[in-house]
Amino acid sequence: MNRLRVTSGPVHALAALWLTTRGLMLWLLLHDSPPLLGGGSVAGEVSRLYASWYDILVHGSFPAHDTLWQYPPGAGAVLLAPGLLPGLSYFQAFVAFTLATDALVAAALVRAGRRPGRSLLGAALWTAGLPLLLHIPLARYDVQVTALAVLSLLALGRFPRAGGVLAALGALVKVWPALVLLGTPRGRATRGAWGWAAGAGFATLALFAVSFEHPLSFLREQGGRGVQIESLGGTALSLARHAGWPGGPRFQYGAVELVGPHVHAVATASLALTAVSFALLVLWRVRARRWSEATPFDAALCAVLLFTVTSRVISPQYMIWLVGLAAVCVTSRHTSQRPVAALVLAATALTTLEFPMRYGDVVDGTWTGCLLMLARNGILAAAAVLSFVRLWRATRPDGKSLPATEPRPGSDRLPDRTLSFS
Repeated sequence: MNRLRVTSGPVHALAALWLTTRGLMLWLLLHDSPPLLGGGSVAGEVSRLYASWYDILVHGSFPAHDTLWQYPPGAGAVLLAPGLLPGLSYFQAFVAFTLATDALVAAALVRAGRRPGRSLLGAALWTAGLPLLLHIPLARYDVQVTALAVLSLLALGRFPRAGGVLAALGALVKVWPALVLLGTPRGRATRGAWGWAAGAGFATLALFAVSFEHPLSFLREQGGRGVQIESLGGTALSLARHAGWPGGPRFQYGAVELVGPHVHAVATASLALTAVSFALLVLWRVRARRWSEATPFDAALCAVLLFTVTSRVISPQYMIWLVGLAAVCVTSRHTSQRPVAALVLAATALTTLEFPMRYGDVVDGTWTGCLLMLARNGILAAAAVLSFVRLWRATRPDGKSLPATEPRPGSDRLPDRTLSFS
């Protein structure tokens, strides 16, 4: 049987693009003192905050009574990893580790894109999309957690159990990778992925519990978070400041949040919208009848988009998650999310304008800052709605499609036959 062959030319071009863009990102990180690049705050988070946590973790304890520590215990493993690179400062080792992880994601997307019927567009989107955030990805550990989610999705089709384990490890680092298992096909694939994810999650959590003190200290601080200024609710409150709302910004829990009358109501509304989003995703899961190889990818992007948009916090690094998941989607020619991926890239570019370039305007609530946040969050909201609508339509029979495709009994693989979508 003839197999689709991909020449090495595009792969070499992607490698050259990766080296060039990452070199520029590294240069920006090392020269980030100008206000337009964050005034040193981007690199400072690694050299000061992450390094201080490392000093606590290396002595067998998670940070306790630290309002900035809001992460599950798996984050500790990521922050300890730079210590495995001898001869480097913590900052140097962390950036090197992040670049290596970034390269791993790109290589995995290239490998997936070279399979018959797949596309290198995913590798291109990751390679060109991540630099839209300038140097931020190199100084946050979101590249590492995104890597676990990407590798989980790419493994699910052939190795559901391995995909489940990777998703569980990602969830122990930053919770959201658990959502990548939402779209696994019914039957043995779902049982394998979800079962192994639960087992790996509990086993790893138990390992942290016996190896470290205060493994669940993050729960106390996470629950106290309010409405961050860059969230959808924060945008509404910033606009309300121009209408006379007496509240204002305050730095707390590691972010600039808005405080004042009605903030609690906005936070409650955000949580309610998150609950509605979860209900919609469960309804989709119950009603879905058609699966293609792209369905798990599309469902993961949709779920993370919905939870991001309705969150009380939308930090700039959250866009790394969405770029990674969008890249996985477009590796498949059967994805329903191509327009959504384009919106994610647009929102990523606008994110750089609001932070670090014009963050002072965002904090001060000027019209420039408000309009930037309204545009970025408006695009994200539109992407979330469009993503869910297209996912719903792609997985529901329309009378002209083939019958529902389910995994064969006893098979861990997705069906070989795929369906055409409108």
